[in-house]
Amino acid sequence: MSNLKYLFVALIFASGISAVKAQEATSEEKPAATTPTPTSGQVLDKIVAKVNNYILLESDVQLAYLEAVAQSQQGFEAPTRCEVFESLLINKLMVAKADLDSITVTDAEVMFQADQRLSMVMQQFGGDENILAEVYGKTADQLKSEIEEQLKEQLIVQKMQQKITEGLTISPAEVRKFYNSIPRDSLPFFSAEVTVGQIVKKPEVSQHVKDDIIAKMREFRRQIDAGEADFQTLARNNSEDPGSAAQGGELGFFRRGELAPEYEATALSLRPGEISEPIETMFGFHMIQLLERRGNTFNTRHILIRPMPSEDDIKRAEKFLDSLRQQVIDKKIEFSKAAKEHSDDRPTSDNGGFFSDPQNQSNRLTLRTLEDPVLYFTLDSMKVGTITTPMRFEDEREGTKVRVLYYKERYPAHRANMDDDYEKLKAAARRKKEESILSTWFVGAKEDVFIDIDPSYDRCEVLKD
Repeated sequence: MSNLKYLFVALIFASGISAVKAQEATSEEKPAATTPTPTSGQVLDKIVAKVNNYILLESDVQLAYLEAVAQSQQGFEAPTRCEVFESLLINKLMVAKADLDSITVTDAEVMFQADQRLSMVMQQFGGDENILAEVYGKTADQLKSEIEEQLKEQLIVQKMQQKITEGLTISPAEVRKFYNSIPRDSLPFFSAEVTVGQIVKKPEVSQHVKDDIIAKMREFRRQIDAGEADFQTLARNNSEDPGSAAQGGELGFFRRGELAPEYEATALSLRPGEISEPIETMFGFHMIQLLERRGNTFNTRHILIRPMPSEDDIKRAEKFLDSLRQQVIDKKIEFSKAAKEHSDDRPTSDNGGFFSDPQNQSNRLTLRTLEDPVLYFTLDSMKVGTITTPMRFEDEREGTKVRVLYYKERYPAHRANMDDDYEKLKAAARRKKEESILSTWFVGAKEDVFIDIDPSYDRCEVLKD
């Protein structure tokens, strides 16, 4: 692989980006299918590789290739189709080797992330499953099943990669050596970047709103006890958990320690079939029914209702942030300290309030990295060094929140150099080292599994040492 292209191949399996579905072959042959792709309409699908019982489809390669090209790191050349094919084959090999090495992921890990992704999809259609079915051609249950299959493979690949690259470090000398290995006329050109921070407050819901939810749930329980309604129907019609509502509130089996502590403690205090009083967790209020216990695991169904802040609750959050903003402006407290102590957004508060690029582990972002259009247009009207007044915004999972934005710095477009782009170069050097370790691992691991590659990909020569 060339000095620049390997960055993207490494990035594919370093970040878990993959369009591959975790499908197990149940026989040596699979009927040809017609699979849509984002750009070419309908293509004839076929199996292009098999690793033990795991298969790789032509459509998988096509989708991953398009995704890798679209997400190419700014300034670097995109990967070839053969490089993408090789990275996906290594993913399949990791999953097959995970079977042999007894490396697994829990159902809870998969379900939690699948619920989050399904929730994001459902919100795009206003929670209307009929619109979802019309657009995707499948029900919410079918889509969730596909998401779970993809996530399971991605999580296993991540665990295998962590095991394979355990202990990997990059020294400053290695970063400089990597930088010096790139011809000066091939150094990437980075467009303008910004450093932006936020302090977020989630409005504290009044006790009056919480009491109304508790009363509503107690009415649900009365209806169940009186035989006027059943738990499953009430969950389908009222629960705000998109992952379980369609299943009548049923979550499936979880181990101890995998659910919110308050939820678990309440569930395990019940007898099978018994229904709890309303209890509160960080996700909202739950009414729980224990279905079954098996050793250290338990299965429940629940109805979730999230308390929504009132206008007065939101105004109190705005007033708090406005006061905190003034303290920052008056230099009575540093922005990063205020964010760490007061922001309710954990990913940014842990980083001093600043948004970061996970690929490069840097606080410097290109404007295209800011996926939120509101952020983009807000920055466009701000001066460097200023902080906005409190602004309301909608969180996809938790509703209305309030935040202030701090436009700390702007960096002009430039050719990559060690002074301005050390973190980016360090991340790229690390990916190169990871790619080398994974390639070495592949040479030995391929002897432990059965690999069959379609002749159409023989040209890629991925099985050569």
